[in-house]
Amino acid sequence: MTPSRTLASLTAVGAAALVLAGCVAKADVAASDALTVSSTADACSVSTATASSGTLAFEVANEGDDVTEFYLLAEDGLRIVGEVENIAPGASRTLTVVAQPGEYFTLCKPGMIGEGVGRAAFTVSGDAVALEGPDAEQKQQAVDLYAAFVKDQVEQLAPAADEFVTAYESGDDAAARQQFPQVRAFYERIEPVAEALGDLDPRIDYREVDAVAEGLDWTGFHRIEKDLWVPAQDALNADGETPAWQDWAPSTPQERAAFGDQLVADVAELNDYVHSDDFQTALDEQGVAGLSNGAIALLDEVATGKISGEEDWWSGTDLFDFAANVEGSKMAFSLARDFAASKGEEGQALVEEIDAGYAELEALLAAHGSLEAGFGNYRELTDDDKREFTDLINALAEPLSQLTSTVLE
Repeated sequence: MTPSRTLASLTAVGAAALVLAGCVAKADVAASDALTVSSTADACSVSTATASSGTLAFEVANEGDDVTEFYLLAEDGLRIVGEVENIAPGASRTLTVVAQPGEYFTLCKPGMIGEGVGRAAFTVSGDAVALEGPDAEQKQQAVDLYAAFVKDQVEQLAPAADEFVTAYESGDDAAARQQFPQVRAFYERIEPVAEALGDLDPRIDYREVDAVAEGLDWTGFHRIEKDLWVPAQDALNADGETPAWQDWAPSTPQERAAFGDQLVADVAELNDYVHSDDFQTALDEQGVAGLSNGAIALLDEVATGKISGEEDWWSGTDLFDFAANVEGSKMAFSLARDFAASKGEEGQALVEEIDAGYAELEALLAAHGSLEAGFGNYRELTDDDKREFTDLINALAEPLSQLTSTVLE
């Protein structure tokens, strides 16, 4: 992480990921036209897998024993088009969205934690639907959708961190090393949220050099990382000067238990926060400007830490963090995109330039691997590889820097 984050850049990111889905139309949906959803402990059954574009209503009945959520996800399986949460056992709630033509997924999340169950393809056909409704209402829905995205990522982070810590504390280093970059991806997509919470992000994600510089106890992902990838005798710390083994010894089982339990507790605190009124209020106060600023903040994550290889100093898994930051940044932009594009020819030209920038950066990342299939060690990249990444980041950062002012025109 980059230690110099602010609440403004965080909620900017937060509010930034919202325009994914389109606004709820004013027109009422007839009860006979509603789609029915049955959520149970292990299934999410939707009455149909196809619908025509326009206003859709999903009547979600919780037939399980735990509180549940229902999501309509975009084609990438990451962006949230709409969600309804806190559906008590035996209760029903309705999700109403304006769905554009395209491919989607439906998903339920019993217990409101983890990856969810019953993910299924959902196709919307027909013509594109013009967004309607007051501008303020559209912007608020964008904020609400970003809040849903953040909650979803942290809900998946919590059980993944539990599993990772269990492997680490038990000494199953091979399993923990494999899980490390995958667990961090959930965090890296929404990291600025934690950075608004005082010392929570430092506890979860500070690098050793940052903790030492600020006189803090070093805990979190990177403290565990150093145990999992024991540094060579001739290795240096991230400052490039201090021998890695200086004043260092692998953690005892008792110390591992303490570091692991602390990480689980800190992630739980983050999960509590993103489900609180304070989190929603912070996003509401930032408004639509937070959308564009969020895209910029997460791209800055790449430029200030990942591209130098200093983030995951011991494991060399920086490309995983890199890819997750880009996903989070693109998510934030996609939610602000329609607001910028509505600002005439200049706004449309700007979003097209940004679209192209993300496409080029994603293509270069894909040449080195993916979050699903894995990436090679960052140290395997040549100077030319790093320069190519840097050039694309800089090229994308320039039009992104204009996004907030365009959205606010």
